[in-house]
Amino acid sequence: MAGFGSGLARRLYRGEVNVDFVGKQKLWYSLSALLLLLSIAGLVVKGGLNLGVEFTGGSVFSFQAPKAGIEEVRGTFLEEDVHQVIPQTAGDYWRVTTEPLSEGKVTQLQKAIAEEYDLAQNEVNVDLIGATWGGQVSEKAMIGLAVFMLAIILYLTMAFEWKMALAAIVALLHDLIITAGVYAWTGFEVTPATVLGFLTILGYSLYDAVVVFDMIKEVTAKLGLGSKVTYAQAANDALNHTLIRSLNTTLVAILPVAAILFIGTTLLGAGTLKDLSLALFVGMLVGTYSSLCVATPMLVTMKEREPKYQQLAKRLGARGGQSKEPRDAPADKREPVSANAATTTKRRKK
Repeated sequence: MAGFGSGLARRLYRGEVNVDFVGKQKLWYSLSALLLLLSIAGLVVKGGLNLGVEFTGGSVFSFQAPKAGIEEVRGTFLEEDVHQVIPQTAGDYWRVTTEPLSEGKVTQLQKAIAEEYDLAQNEVNVDLIGATWGGQVSEKAMIGLAVFMLAIILYLTMAFEWKMALAAIVALLHDLIITAGVYAWTGFEVTPATVLGFLTILGYSLYDAVVVFDMIKEVTAKLGLGSKVTYAQAANDALNHTLIRSLNTTLVAILPVAAILFIGTTLLGAGTLKDLSLALFVGMLVGTYSSLCVATPMLVTMKEREPKYQQLAKRLGARGGQSKEPRDAPADKREPVSANAATTTKRRKK
């Protein structure tokens, strides 16, 4: 079994495997629908995202207590009649978020924490964040997301066409909803760092989609009624010729993110990094999947409704079919599908 897996990996990286992504679009659509339903269910069941104090407003207490446990710290606040307590640790330091408190209550808590953990009162730092400031952060985050989406639509429409822009936007929204669903189910706190992570994964997913769309544009530029392949076959071939690049990019990018998420937050106690690293980790995985299995199949679905490509598919009798080349053709013999049938024939004769 291990030999089969390693053999498949070698063939994949040599370009000897031709995966029928477009032909299995119903499978990808079903899988994406399931993931989206689970994500939306998580947002509904959990009552939305666990927004950080930067968005909702509140009080943040920071102090050093290396021997304290999470229940002990939570108990210290509950004893002072504070109910919304979210303790986080980063090494020896604790960061505890509560609901908005009055100045008198804040002073009372400072004294209680200092007595409990043998600290001076001025060693317990307090940050008070108002709900108004949190609302401004939320508004700016939404504006940033809207501007990003608008820029994507304009760029892809000018560089390619509106159908590619639509497919890319649907894939990006797909990535955002699934990532938000993971945050809802896990209960991870959403902070400004998380928003930055969301914007980063959108850029990453867009990069992957643009690489694929650029190849599709190239191989379908001269696709006409005299061609020997359908639009779906040409697009699938283009996708396979960018597959290794996408996988390599994802692997290289996700390794340091995984190190931050799984090693930094568990072994080193860098809890403040998990808000960013979880968004990046989930977003990179989902972004790679969506660029391969959502954006391209959706583009093909829209393009094959055009009369020109409908006639071509009807003539070939292979609507949405697979490439005529064998799946396991050697890398040096399998060439990208050319829209010009005569050119393709000459290449193979050589």
